[in-house]
Amino acid sequence: MRKTILKSFLLFSVLIFGQISFATEKEEQHGEDGHGKDLKTEIKEYISHHLQDSHDFSLFSYTEENGEHKYVGFPLPVILWDEGLKVFSSSKFHHGETLAEADGNYYKLYHSKIYKTDAEGTINYDKEHHPTNAKPLDFSITKNVFMIIVTGLLMFWLFTSLARSYAKNGGIPTGVGRFFEPIVLYIRDDIARPNIGEKRYKKYMPFLLTVFFFIWFLNMFGMTPLGINVTGNIAITTALAILTFLITNFTGTKDYWMHQFNPLGDSLPWYGKIPLYIILVPIELLGLIIKPFSLLIRLYANMQAGHIVIGSLIGLMFIFKNWIGSPLSFGLAFAIMLIEVLVALLQAYIFTMLSALYFGFASEDHHAEGHEDDPELVHL
Repeated sequence: MRKTILKSFLLFSVLIFGQISFATEKEEQHGEDGHGKDLKTEIKEYISHHLQDSHDFSLFSYTEENGEHKYVGFPLPVILWDEGLKVFSSSKFHHGETLAEADGNYYKLYHSKIYKTDAEGTINYDKEHHPTNAKPLDFSITKNVFMIIVTGLLMFWLFTSLARSYAKNGGIPTGVGRFFEPIVLYIRDDIARPNIGEKRYKKYMPFLLTVFFFIWFLNMFGMTPLGINVTGNIAITTALAILTFLITNFTGTKDYWMHQFNPLGDSLPWYGKIPLYIILVPIELLGLIIKPFSLLIRLYANMQAGHIVIGSLIGLMFIFKNWIGSPLSFGLAFAIMLIEVLVALLQAYIFTMLSALYFGFASEDHHAEGHEDDPELVHL
């Protein structure tokens, strides 16, 4: 396991090292004439580029002696809807350096977004320097979408294989199933059952297992040198949080919704509850939004921050440029990488645990008087 982590970190470091080396070379070429950028700015831009979604996989780049830029990676399909379906390879953009032509229309990749333009590649701006060119509907298979598909296929293969091994061996897993079975049982016995309850936990198990392994696998892919940052994309974490929100509220019991609009129950006469309800009911309804919001921000911020810290520490080697600072930066980056492997699993666990907790709030039956079994009080 340690050897695997070390190899992954070394590859990750080599790619970041190569990208920042390319930035350093550009600085040396353009810095003297005043048109180049300083090294710190270049490092920030390359870290930002490493974290962003893109229309191709670009591992690293270099410049040949004749000044030509070479990119190592592979393209992905671009799928646009612009008065009809337009499909072509992202290699036509050549990483934003050239225009792509499809059915007589010209498209330009500008700041990771595709704009419709003319044969000259003109980009028009408003007063705030925002592009005003038309943007076609983009259904492209980007780097993040590609990894989501890969992760989905991996999970499908993994768990169908696990199911077949159960069927063939009388409920005893074989092969890789021996590793994943304890995790599945842990999610069932230590997350779902205690938080949702014995009666209703089974209907939530498919989602809990899916979201746990989906987040965990994507987080681990993010530790590879492929520049993948799916769970560091707020759109992805928002989609996952919305699923939890919808399942929570569409499967909520009558008592759950009564608690939202009648949190005091029958403990007070109606005329005594009105002043309190003016405060309590909006708070309860606001909690419906705050819960999924906390899920998406926690996952997004933790995974994004980890990638930024590792990339920044590797970039420090180019700033120190000495035998003391560079090895220290490399060693600290490796230590953070080990912590990030734990964080990848921890964030999947936290998202699954909180989802199960919210499902428990929504599915538990409360007593009409006194709310003795109020799940919010129980879980405090």
